[in-house]
Amino acid sequence: MYQLILEGHYSIFLLIVVALVVSLTFHEFGHAAMAKFYGDDTAQKQGRLTLNPVAHIDPLGLLMVVILGFGYAKPVPTNPRNYTSGWAQLWIAAAGPLMNLLIAFITVNVFMLAIQGEWAWAQGEGPQYFFIYLATINLILMIFNLIPLGPLDGHYIAPYLLPSGLRKPYVLFNARYGSMLFLGLIILSVLGVPVFSYVWQLGQFLLPLLVIV
Repeated sequence: MYQLILEGHYSIFLLIVVALVVSLTFHEFGHAAMAKFYGDDTAQKQGRLTLNPVAHIDPLGLLMVVILGFGYAKPVPTNPRNYTSGWAQLWIAAAGPLMNLLIAFITVNVFMLAIQGEWAWAQGEGPQYFFIYLATINLILMIFNLIPLGPLDGHYIAPYLLPSGLRKPYVLFNARYGSMLFLGLIILSVLGVPVFSYVWQLGQFLLPLLVIV
């Protein structure tokens, strides 16, 4: 993203940053709202059950996105002892990616309706860049967070999808090696190995499939 600044594309850079902030905010809000639904008000007590970006955005994590192409927001705190269901962890983890999918779906379809209806606010390159980036970034966040390694949401979801005999070995393996493997992927990406290029490609592939108008 920083290349946009070097090339003088300041407006596009700002649009992408806004889209990132919106996407990360809704992702973390999804976790907090689902935790509340399942009886855990830890996030609410810490001011995270809100759509205020200040509560969710980590400045260093956002800076990493700008410089490296990936980063993080503030993790939503939870207390499993408060959960009212054995399925709570699955749905709390899935709520972030599902929120990103919902935002992408709404964004791309509202934009397509606006284009078809020739609504004034949707005309021009600015709105086109913003809405397409907003939808695509949300899809990329969804896919990225479903990777079942390290601290990502996918490692909470995977045990519910695996056969019973593989659940405990997977949990132990990820606890021991998951973060190191994930860090290794990040290092490879920084060094120029396109290990996350498939995430971007899959996001672009999925975007047209969301259009229903």
